[in-house]
Amino acid sequence: MPDSQVVVVGGGAAGLSAAAALARRGIDAVVLEQDDDIGGTWARRYDRLHLHTVRQFSGLAHFPIPRRYPTYLSRDDVVAYLQEYARHFDLRVVTSTTVERIRPQATPRAGWTVEARGASGTVVWNGRVTVVATGQYRQPFVPNWPGLATFGGTFTHSVAYSNAAPYRGQRVLVVGAGNSGAEIATDLIDNGAAYVAVSIRTAPAIVPRDPFGMPVQRTGILLSALPPALANRLGRFTSLLTVGNLTRYGMPKGDFAPYTTKRIPLIDVGFVDALKRGRVKVKAALMRLTRTDAVFADGTSEPFDSIIAATGFTTGLESMLDAGGVLDEAGEPRARAGEPTARPGLFFVGFVHSLRGHLFEANRASRRLARNVERYLTGSA
Repeated sequence: MPDSQVVVVGGGAAGLSAAAALARRGIDAVVLEQDDDIGGTWARRYDRLHLHTVRQFSGLAHFPIPRRYPTYLSRDDVVAYLQEYARHFDLRVVTSTTVERIRPQATPRAGWTVEARGASGTVVWNGRVTVVATGQYRQPFVPNWPGLATFGGTFTHSVAYSNAAPYRGQRVLVVGAGNSGAEIATDLIDNGAAYVAVSIRTAPAIVPRDPFGMPVQRTGILLSALPPALANRLGRFTSLLTVGNLTRYGMPKGDFAPYTTKRIPLIDVGFVDALKRGRVKVKAALMRLTRTDAVFADGTSEPFDSIIAATGFTTGLESMLDAGGVLDEAGEPRARAGEPTARPGLFFVGFVHSLRGHLFEANRASRRLARNVERYLTGSA
């Protein structure tokens, strides 16, 4: 039964940043990662993927992304940086280890038990502190559309999409217009799909990646300091100037309010151009499926060879965490990232909906976490 001062569950960007920030304060931490290699989750993402945030504001705690990397890191660049980051701090990362249960020990401050399944069977870790860093994108979510089981074409979630090769010559429907859905739709039509449509339930806020030559992440950081209503108005004005009114191209009319809703905007890197050129079509919300067709909320239907559900993810924390009172109705942590929770010795990082960038927030939260864990371990909290 291995022991560590701190057990970090999840070896993605947030978990590694947390472990490094703890190490800087002399706090021993072990990181449990389900993949065989560091960066495995990123390595499985689609080939086209690049960060929408710039190198300057995407580095993790105490080790910025080296300047030899491009301004916008590719999928493989991110994997290389995460692996370099772990080596730089000599982090203790136990790979091929899937955490199945996290539960408190007998008394409130005795610590936590983490049950994991590895190559050699079940391993139980004990720690004074457990940091959950499994992220918001742990389990793919697919709505239970009527007729899904009888649809005769290919159906998959966006998490399984790599590139357009299997879809060449096909009619493809992408359901959902978040960043993944928009990029996948663009990739499909750029690389041989015969027809691509995107089913949209709620119109996303859309902004270009580099409005007026400035990275939109920098704009998001600046606007986040303003009152949300004012930030929305300024963002809406920028979007109209740079993207234009997309309702004439079939996009439903929406409310530009990311600073109040905390919904991440669609960062455009080609989707809007494809839409304006008629290369990608917009369809209403998907309501049901037949053996050959998708039926939409406006009563229309069309045949499709393949459907890709870019319908998001859930945290999956309810099935892993035996600790009441720390999750909200959506299964996400109630406490701010890096701050103490209602259960002593339990912390979360990597569960932030932010317009400033996931890696930017992971850096800040992990530094905050290290301060709070040190106070907790020394009894000063």
